[in-house]
Order: sequence, then C-alpha cells, then structure tokens
Amino acid sequence: MTTVGEEVPVEYTADELLASHPGTEPLIVGGVRCHGGFDQDGAYVPPRTLNRVPAIRAWQAKRLAETGTPILDVPLETWPEHYPNLGQARFLLEQGVSQPLVSTLTRIGTVEGFGAAIRHVPLPDLPRCFDEDIEGTALAHLGQGLYEAHARDEAGFEAAAGHQQMWFAARDIAFEGPVDEVAVQGILARMGFGNRGSADPAEARRQAIAARILPADVPYDLEAVINFMARVLLIEISAFHTFAWAESLLSDTALVAGEGDAARIVSYIRQDETPHVEYLKTALSEMRDRTFVGESGRRYPGTEMVGPLWEAALAQSLGAGRQQSLAALLNEVTLALSERSDGADILEQFHALGSVRPAPDGSWAKTTGEPLTY
Repeated sequence: MTTVGEEVPVEYTADELLASHPGTEPLIVGGVRCHGGFDQDGAYVPPRTLNRVPAIRAWQAKRLAETGTPILDVPLETWPEHYPNLGQARFLLEQGVSQPLVSTLTRIGTVEGFGAAIRHVPLPDLPRCFDEDIEGTALAHLGQGLYEAHARDEAGFEAAAGHQQMWFAARDIAFEGPVDEVAVQGILARMGFGNRGSADPAEARRQAIAARILPADVPYDLEAVINFMARVLLIEISAFHTFAWAESLLSDTALVAGEGDAARIVSYIRQDETPHVEYLKTALSEMRDRTFVGESGRRYPGTEMVGPLWEAALAQSLGAGRQQSLAALLNEVTLALSERSDGADILEQFHALGSVRPAPDGSWAKTTGEPLTY
C-alpha cells in the first residue's frame, strides 16, 4: 500500500483490500461456517475490512480535501419504510400467518446472492475516461479489490457462507425449518425472479445502448458502470430500513423462534453492508467531481454526466421499482389469506396498520388517500 505524505494509505493491492482481521473466532450458523468472526471481546468483525474500511475513509477524506463538495447520498430518513412495516408483520404473525414473512426473507437473501454479479461488471479504461488523475481513489480500486470484496460478502467465498446463506439461515431459525427448493422456486417466480438469465445478453446490451442517457461520445461501458453502481447503492441504502425491520421482528421471542439468534445474524449482515454503501458513494462522488473525456476528446462536466444517471436511478427505485416490490409482497399476503374464512377481515386490518395500500385501479396510495409520491 502507498501513502500520500504522512496520511493514511490511499493505494492498495487487491490482496490488501481483501484481507480480513487475523485471529478472529469464526461465525458458525446452523453448523455452517460463515464469513466474519469475533474478536477477543466477543464483538463481531466484518470480513475483508482490515484495510478496506481505513482505505474508504482515506479516499473520502482525500476527495473532500480536494473538492470540498458533499458526498453523493440519500438521507435514510427520506426513504420509504419497509413493506410490510413492523406493525403489519407482527399482526400477521399474531394471526398465524407466517408465509409472507418467509417469502420476504427468501426474497432478501436471493437479492443478496445476485450481488456476486458485481465482479463481472465490465470496467472501461478508467484513467482514459477522466481528465483528472484517479490515482489514490476508490474509483481506481473498483476492479482492484472493491468489487471482488463486495461479491464475496454477498454470496460467500470458498468454504465461508455470505449474506445470501445468512439471510436464509435467519429465516430458517426464526420459522423453525428450512424451505424446500420447490417452495423457494415458487416464491421467487411469484416475486418476479423467474427465468433469470434467459434473456439474450447481446439483445439486452443493444436495448440498453438505445436507451442510454449520456452523449454517444462517452463510452457506453462507463455509463453502464455508473448506472449499475447507482442502482446497487440505492438498494443498499434502502436495505438499512430492512435491517431495522428484520432485527426488531426477529428479536421478538413471542412471535418467532430462535431466542433472538436470527436477529443477531441480521445485525452482522448490517455491519458488513456499511463498507458497500461507503465505497459506492465515494466512487460515484469521485466521478461526479471530475471531467469526463469522450472518445473524441471532448470534455464534459462530471456533474452533467453523473447527475442525470443518479436522478434516473432514484426515480426508478422510488417509482416503478417500488410499485413492483409492493405488489409482489402484497401478493404473498393475499395468497396466504386466500383460503382463510377470515382472510378478508385480516387483510383489511393489515392495510389499516400500514402507511400505503393499493387503490381500486391497482396503483398505490397513502392510507390517508393521498397519492403516493416520494
């Protein structure tokens, strides 16, 4: 690793960014070795953070000192609450309706597993894409440890399980038993994850290029990287509401099994995710603060490149993306209640406990009747 003056290092090898703290006691869940571990005081230590966390802090300090601009972010308090909210989830369990919560945890774990795809995102020649130097930045380390660490955290690596398996373990502890593969596939198909990977990659790329926002002069792979990172960052930010929801729900020993073990697993995942949010915010901010260089040599202000892509990702996440998620989650509730004689009454009480509900035309609105806007 290389330092700038007497400051914390800002250049690292991939091996350094993938290094974990030595001497930690392993985390074992249901007989499965998971990543991360515990220090001598019993505190949880996230994996691959020996150098990664100090590196991110150093890159953030360097960026702020050089530009003075605020980091790209979305305040968590402005983000919509998890659906179903805690009151709705507890109500369902009190009524003996657990399947929608099993489906929700299955969905979360599956999405986490998709995070492994980040290691396969094509990176353009990043130094060529910017007028300013990118040495000693998070941007320069995306393909040199940061993407790989993120992928390993989400889907596991070698013998150590990652977040996908940890969410499934939390689900199985809380609801006393694993979900068989047939049931899992049914859940995923209903929630919009059926036939993944069936689309032609070449056709998908063609459609993405046709719909691109930035000037054609800017390399498409650079726009794709920004789009992907913005979407992942927004998923990670919204996940902090999910963590709070799941930790509270799964720690309620009157409603779920496991004596709080499932909630503790979620708390470990939450700690693991913090470096993901921080490096993504940092790298996107570093790009925004630079001057893009098109293939013709034309220069473009980074604010005019990153800004529209960020706003589009935000609009998708809070608009169509959230509507689809709400509909899929509600479908699990209505399906679980479909054969109960009191199902309609339970569903109405469920809606009354929430802040949003479906309107007669299939759209979503606040329970007060106001349009759903964020």
